[in-house]
Amino acid sequence: MSIRLVMNELKRHANSGRAAGMARFGIDPRNAWGIPIPVLRRLAAKTGKNNALSLALWDTGIHEARILASLVGEPTEITSRQMDRWARQFDAWDICDQCCSNLFDKTPRAYSKASAWSRQREEFVKRAGFALMAVLAVHDKTAPDDRFIPFLDRVEKESSDPRNFVKKAVNWALRQIGKRNRHLHEKAKGVARRLINKPDAGSRWIGRDAWRELTSTPVLRRLRLKTGAERK
Repeated sequence: MSIRLVMNELKRHANSGRAAGMARFGIDPRNAWGIPIPVLRRLAAKTGKNNALSLALWDTGIHEARILASLVGEPTEITSRQMDRWARQFDAWDICDQCCSNLFDKTPRAYSKASAWSRQREEFVKRAGFALMAVLAVHDKTAPDDRFIPFLDRVEKESSDPRNFVKKAVNWALRQIGKRNRHLHEKAKGVARRLINKPDAGSRWIGRDAWRELTSTPVLRRLRLKTGAERK
């Protein structure tokens, strides 16, 4: 499908009322068309993977077109420069997270970009670093633990960033890494304990929230760890 046909299809599903309501979720509605994610996924299934189309969709600047770009992009063709350019152009948390989850985590550069971006100052670039850590922890089932230990160090170092979109991604990364297996569960709990005792409110929130989930009965059972009640 050409970029013209795809954009016409997107316009057919546009909903101005829904677009205006996106502001409640911290998304600037000015370049949004109010198209639900399931619609974008169905359209991506129709178009198939097409990196040229992905680049053209991204360059429209339309919110949903950029999410669709992440769905049709070809992970083996995306360049390091393209990843950095897109990350610098992120202007909403959902575009950031969709790109990390749909496309960036499947590239050969995923781990190096997660580490590099977590050191950047720009809010959404930094969020992308930690969002990428979180989705890698979920999607890369065969990765060894030593791919994630450095990420826990980054979580601890950057936990004091007070910006909401960064703080939530740091928390997300800590929780997802801690749910991979018993070894990383213990490592993540150790980080959470230390964060709870830090002087800044952001670190304490991340630590408490992660501790709550990592010690919850569903997580312990999935990792086949005994809860306090079961030990009794």
